[in-house]
Amino acid sequence: MIDFRSTYSRPKTPFIAVFVVLLLKLLLLRYFFFHDILWSRITADAAALLVLLCIIELITPAKAKGWVYWIFNAIFSILMFASALYFQHFNSVPTYTALSELKQVLQIKESVQSTIETENYLFFADVVIVALLWLIGRWVPLRISLRTRLRKIWPAALGVIGLIVSALYIHADRSITNELMQAEHLGFLDYQVAAGIRASEENSMIASGNLDETVQKVSQAEQSYPYASRTAQDKPAMFGAAKGKNVIVIQMEAFQNFPIHLSTGGQELTPVLNQLADGGLYFPHVFQQIGQGNTSDAEFMSNTSIYPTGTVAMSSGFGDRELPSMPRLLGQLGYTADTFHVNDVKFWDRDQLYPALNFTNYYDKKSYKNDHFNDFGASDEELYRVGLDKLSELHEQGKPFYAQFVTASSHFPFKVPEDRKKIKVPDSIQGTQLGDYLTAVNYTDYAIGTLIDGLKAKGMWDDTVLVIYGDHFGLQPQDNDPAVIKQALGITYDQRITRFNIPLIMHIPGKQGKVVDQVGGQLDIMPTLANLLGISLKDKHFTTFGHDLLNIDKNVVGMRYYLPTGSFFNNDILFVPGKSFEDGTAISLKTMQPVADFSKYRKDYDYILNLMKLSDEYVRLLPRR
Repeated sequence: MIDFRSTYSRPKTPFIAVFVVLLLKLLLLRYFFFHDILWSRITADAAALLVLLCIIELITPAKAKGWVYWIFNAIFSILMFASALYFQHFNSVPTYTALSELKQVLQIKESVQSTIETENYLFFADVVIVALLWLIGRWVPLRISLRTRLRKIWPAALGVIGLIVSALYIHADRSITNELMQAEHLGFLDYQVAAGIRASEENSMIASGNLDETVQKVSQAEQSYPYASRTAQDKPAMFGAAKGKNVIVIQMEAFQNFPIHLSTGGQELTPVLNQLADGGLYFPHVFQQIGQGNTSDAEFMSNTSIYPTGTVAMSSGFGDRELPSMPRLLGQLGYTADTFHVNDVKFWDRDQLYPALNFTNYYDKKSYKNDHFNDFGASDEELYRVGLDKLSELHEQGKPFYAQFVTASSHFPFKVPEDRKKIKVPDSIQGTQLGDYLTAVNYTDYAIGTLIDGLKAKGMWDDTVLVIYGDHFGLQPQDNDPAVIKQALGITYDQRITRFNIPLIMHIPGKQGKVVDQVGGQLDIMPTLANLLGISLKDKHFTTFGHDLLNIDKNVVGMRYYLPTGSFFNNDILFVPGKSFEDGTAISLKTMQPVADFSKYRKDYDYILNLMKLSDEYVRLLPRR
């Protein structure tokens, strides 16, 4: 008779069964990642899996094997499910470092739940089936005699073979800078090993590094790129145009650039921002550059002009450093630096990031009245109400301030309470993610208007520079067909260029409006603002990896995480590498059409890879506080 329970206690049957089941799950994960399966690389998945199962086979007592395999299968299934969900949400293959950020999930549970697709539950199909069979086996005693015992040598031999095969694959493909391409070639498990080896090598290199030498290498690298035709003797354009002014920086959640100056159903989507863009400095060609920390990485970048490493949220990985930053810089000039966010300050370890950036005060969840706008609690209107009270106190005391507001009312999944909606989108997009997004963006715009009205009422508007930018894209690519967006809004929407294009607006009291067409990124915010405030970063010995957009003629900005490492925007194209530069793709920023011959941009590719590497080296060498 067959005893289902006993089959898991035998050495050969469970090993083969679990190996086949888990290999199928790895193939399913490949499909979720790449919408295809690179069949020639199945051996990479099989070899890595073989090593894990052989270790279990060797170290687990025979009587416990059934339960150990069962538990391992369950944990593996959860890992595959979480990895697929992570990719769907961030469009990036997670590494083991992403596990350290699982505590953040509960803070955005509504966003995560909205990302889950029914087919994701296929990872647990076998768990359900086995559980049912186990229950049946409890009531229907079936027996079978398995007399063949395999010696310990077979799992050891298979494990060594799997280890050798995995090592060969890793050695052959670990030089691929494109993370998605590398993950597809190595498979999910070997990709984790390659990431660990890379991190170990980087840490060893940093341990023997020297900050001054790195700063010198950064300076030499940047001198090799012709950012500007101006000479060092030329006076920078608009230098000191806002000298001595207060500064308010608004980081808008999930805010793309395309709604600016766009109307739907006869209604302006962003009337407040339109007016600011027309009367201030408007930069329509700026792109997101965030890493694993998403919104918190945007805060990090706008304040430091340092690239996120892409392997860890900067707030978590470098919150223990003394970061060269705008708050630290302005603190030397007597400014008070405050930051405002309606979420708990421990979300994305901001309780570490804000002291590292040298903010004087932070005002988090407990500072606001919860008007139940969304999962985060307080609305943008409440955010600005509290902020205005705190800033007016500083103003009355004659203290200059640098204030940062991080909005949350336009957070995914973009649900605005009915009584807070300010527009009615056309019936054709009612109830769609696009319709919800436009409604949320419109509310964000409206709330900024309430802040401006408050600043004017308290006599602070004419003494304040207002900087506004988006942290990252909002519309999820899998839920928004560019053709549908074009039909609904009458615009050309590219899934990479338009999606990653964020607004940047700077209002300077008493200055006329100007559109600055220079391509840029979030790294360029700090240098541009410093120039307007009349601060020479060079004289202050600040190392930055972005540039003043008002005083360059050419730019190249790197991006990784939502695009693979080696991707960049320059004045002409968006470039995304394949296994290398030669098999990459380029899209014209002007026409949004493919560029067949991009060979002349090879220097930009090599340069940006080197610059991002130096940025990683620099931030890792910064002193701990």
